[in-house]
Amino acid sequence: KQWYQRRVQELCKRPGLNKTGFDMPTIYIPNLASDKQRCVNQIEDVCRDIDKSIAHTLQSILNTLDKDCDKVVEKIDETLADDALNGKHNVKAYTWWLLFQTLGYGMLLILFTQFIFSILSPSMLNAITDEQTTQLVFQTIQPVRQLFALIPEENKYFIFGAILGVNLLCFLLAKLLSRTKPRLTTRMKKLHIARRKKVMETIKPKQSDMYAKYLAQCAE
Repeated sequence: KQWYQRRVQELCKRPGLNKTGFDMPTIYIPNLASDKQRCVNQIEDVCRDIDKSIAHTLQSILNTLDKDCDKVVEKIDETLADDALNGKHNVKAYTWWLLFQTLGYGMLLILFTQFIFSILSPSMLNAITDEQTTQLVFQTIQPVRQLFALIPEENKYFIFGAILGVNLLCFLLAKLLSRTKPRLTTRMKKLHIARRKKVMETIKPKQSDMYAKYLAQCAE
């Protein structure tokens, strides 16, 4: 300590010795000085500079913490909002899928029914089941048989091909419009909500309390 004191005092007395180019304040411990010193002890100035640097750093940290909390909450809210939008999109996708799948399989069922009952007579059906069931089946499919009966014979193959084309189009649209978007799992959603709650109810109040204490300390 005495060696450091002597070096500092020598630099203070002879500024030309300081060739390093940086500001070196005169710091020494007064009770170690044996005689009257010619240099002013600048230790209090250095302490004030250190206090200012610490206060500035603390203020910067508290401000950064507040901004980071806001960013985390904003990101979580954005993630949850996107998940809700993806959920609505998926509901629409499932609805379109159900609609076009129903149309596609419905037309296939109509064509299959028309084909089967065009080659199956009531007497052949009676051999498989009873007469009451046969009448019920033919009464059920009678509207379909009447509809196909209105089609001219020379246009039936064209109509069947058109129905098959529309059927394939329905399946294609069902595949294209039923593309879903990824969603958060229940565990991830609960985790995001818990993190947001911790930031809003724990971290931000502590940051505000620390900032209030910091301002109170600066005002003293």
